[in-house]
Amino acid sequence: MAEHEHSHTYGPSGTATVVLDLGGDTGALIIYTGRQLLGREIEVSRTDRDGDPRTHSAVRERQVRDGTFHSAVYPDLPAGTYTVWWDNDTPVGSVTVTGGVVAEFALPTRAPAAAD
Repeated sequence: MAEHEHSHTYGPSGTATVVLDLGGDTGALIIYTGRQLLGREIEVSRTDRDGDPRTHSAVRERQVRDGTFHSAVYPDLPAGTYTVWWDNDTPVGSVTVTGGVVAEFALPTRAPAAAD
């Protein structure tokens, strides 16, 4: 996990309980995970701004009309490309956030293998 390492015990969120701030140069990001990451914080950072603080969000259970899923939601990110972090040192991918759009990313179920 990243520097901001701790878990949260938020209850599930229901349909229409998350407000996204979309428009102009602001988009949103949803990172889908499995249930096993419930409460874990996932960090993202702009790929073009090394040294800037990372943004984090806790994985919560999301109850929607069609069922239940688990995700971390970033409701108001400036447009750009973001690195998604597994832990403090391990990136798992990148995702582009566009103004006025909700970007989506599926987090792997386990940490990537270390490079040799």
